[in-house]
Amino acid sequence: MNYKIIFSYIAIIFSFVGVLPYFINIFKGKTKPHAFSWLTWGIAGGIVFFAQIFKHAGSGAYVTGLGSLVCFIIFFIALKKGQRQFSTFDWTSLLVSLLAIILWIFTNDPTLSVILVTLNDMVGFFPSIRKGYYLPFEETATTYGFASIKWIFAIIGLQTYSVATWLYPASLIFTNGAFTIMLLVRRKQLKK
Repeated sequence: MNYKIIFSYIAIIFSFVGVLPYFINIFKGKTKPHAFSWLTWGIAGGIVFFAQIFKHAGSGAYVTGLGSLVCFIIFFIALKKGQRQFSTFDWTSLLVSLLAIILWIFTNDPTLSVILVTLNDMVGFFPSIRKGYYLPFEETATTYGFASIKWIFAIIGLQTYSVATWLYPASLIFTNGAFTIMLLVRRKQLKK
């Protein structure tokens, strides 16, 4: 078996292992996902998935497609069980994210679209960062930690390497890792 496929499978396993505690905590009422972030991540991941397929990313792209699907599922659950009060900052972040998608439609370039969508994804993180800073116990840090690791394996699992295939997962290693660290630090600060 091709080692790229093996690394893609490992990334998918990390996806399931990482997201399972998130779903459990949502239904226990411990985690309250921010719907806008999950919507933005679902859209961004879906666009990147198709760009990766177009650029022949191979099995490494399946991790992105699965991630997008999970984000949409969490978005719909968040509408019922997540944070339902949205600030002006949250609405602004969502509008900026949607603007990046509109720009992608007009560019019709997979590489440029991945750059725009990656920026979009980072902007989509702002509402969760804001919420996580003030309410760090309402997020499941292990899910984001596993996601950061998952994307390392997903990059290794890519069949071809170009900006269109590796930029988005590389950014997710950073954003998920940084978010995990921020949550853990804030929890420690608030316990004092």
